[in-house]
Amino acid sequence: MATLNKVFLIGNLTKDPEVRYTPSGSAVSDVRMAVSRKFKLANGQEKEETCFVTVTVWGRQAETAGEYLRKGSPVFVEGRLKLDEWEKDGQKQSRLGVVAERVQFLSSPRRGEVGDAPPASERRGKPAPAASEPEADEPPPAGGGDNDDLPF
Repeated sequence: MATLNKVFLIGNLTKDPEVRYTPSGSAVSDVRMAVSRKFKLANGQEKEETCFVTVTVWGRQAETAGEYLRKGSPVFVEGRLKLDEWEKDGQKQSRLGVVAERVQFLSSPRRGEVGDAPPASERRGKPAPAASEPEADEPPPAGGGDNDDLPF
């Protein structure tokens, strides 16, 4: 039987990311985000439903998220579902969350935020640092081309 565990989310952060480090030195951040959907009821009334999701981000992506993202930042997350289970006071507890494989910023910081990063127009065509940069030991993305070769 084939299985697939893949999640794609677009939403806004509900608080600033906080980066912490494991004893071995790996960066990790639990990013809380709100994902909304709008729909119409049978009577034509519009309704909005919001789902709050905890996304665990590891490594360089966690550090970059902590540096550049803030409460309200729009992000795209690609990852997988993970069920955490534990026991507290004799009661079994569980929580379904997402482990990020890629986090992409959907906006760049404005001047005066995150270390006075210059606006995009002053960065001479260089994209804003993204949390989706591969780790040093990861292979380059499929296609392997340089973004400078793109016509847009």
